[in-house]
Amino acid sequence: MPGPALTLAVRQAETWDLGPFAAVLTPGQNFLQQQNTNKLRFYPMETGNNTHISKFLLLGLSEEPELQPFIFGLFLSMYLITVFWKLLTILAVSSDSHLHSPMYFFLSHLTFIDICFTSTTIPKMLWNIQTQSKVITFDGCITQMYFHILFASLDDALLSVMAYDRFVAICHPLHYMSIMNPGLCGLLVLISWIMMAMYSLLHTLMVSRLSFCPDLKIPAFFCEPNQMVQLASSDTFLNNLVMYFAALLMSTGPFSGILYSYSKIFACIHRISSVQGKYKAFFTCVSHLSIVILFYCTRLSVYLSSAATHSSHSCATSSVMYIVITLMLNLFIYSLRNKDIKNALKRFYLMQGIKWTIILGVMKCP
Repeated sequence: MPGPALTLAVRQAETWDLGPFAAVLTPGQNFLQQQNTNKLRFYPMETGNNTHISKFLLLGLSEEPELQPFIFGLFLSMYLITVFWKLLTILAVSSDSHLHSPMYFFLSHLTFIDICFTSTTIPKMLWNIQTQSKVITFDGCITQMYFHILFASLDDALLSVMAYDRFVAICHPLHYMSIMNPGLCGLLVLISWIMMAMYSLLHTLMVSRLSFCPDLKIPAFFCEPNQMVQLASSDTFLNNLVMYFAALLMSTGPFSGILYSYSKIFACIHRISSVQGKYKAFFTCVSHLSIVILFYCTRLSVYLSSAATHSSHSCATSSVMYIVITLMLNLFIYSLRNKDIKNALKRFYLMQGIKWTIILGVMKCP
């Protein structure tokens, strides 16, 4: 119970006319509320930033209006070329019985994941440029972040699985089909999906618990996870600790598998006596090795650029190299430099041409 002095003070306060001003008492306590807005009021004090953030602003690659048509045309053409050729690759591999092997089974999944990875960011950027809007909702940002991490980490995992496939093919060629049976191949892909889905969910949940200022401006063309953590208004120590530990664990695992597989592959190639045999064995894994080097070099450049500089332009450029340019180079490395894929594409085009010729001939018949 309040004392006599406090009771007297409260009664006297009822007669004070403070206009637009109000007084605040201890947090969580609301001793007095008058119906008249010109009288003294006591409100509970809010603790922390609990404001619901409904949207963010994606600044994109450039804010100059004259560059927007060029950026839109460039990225639209690169996106359509990448998706079109990768879909053709999947169709060619699935329709050609000569390519129904573990190597091309993993390649089809890697190609599908690359399409999904590009589609999580580029269409939204093109839509923002076309509509001249930089807005992305909070839910949309979290969803984009989840799938971006999921498909990027799945790329990492499948490259490790493909390195193991090359190790078995070169070091154990006589037992290749018995070891890399359809059951094991499907299990490796399933485990990769489950692990990376949980890893992506962890990142997303850690970011969603953070507080942000209203109308936050993100200096990128998508919701990049590191940028989101750096721009948070709440304490990010726990986020950085958990996210860096999980990223270190999930990145070093596949990378260690790749290093181990290729150390065994190079040892096996070194023991081959003939030069032609060495060349043939090495040529079977040169496409995969090229993509591994390109993948990790671009990822390292993105990390170093974000750590060494706070320039939004350099970080956005590195992200473009990682998301768009790398996937286009993957397309040319695996499709245009692979004789099996090129032959399968030719057979696929030939089959489609014959099919449409027959259809048109039937339609012309009375």
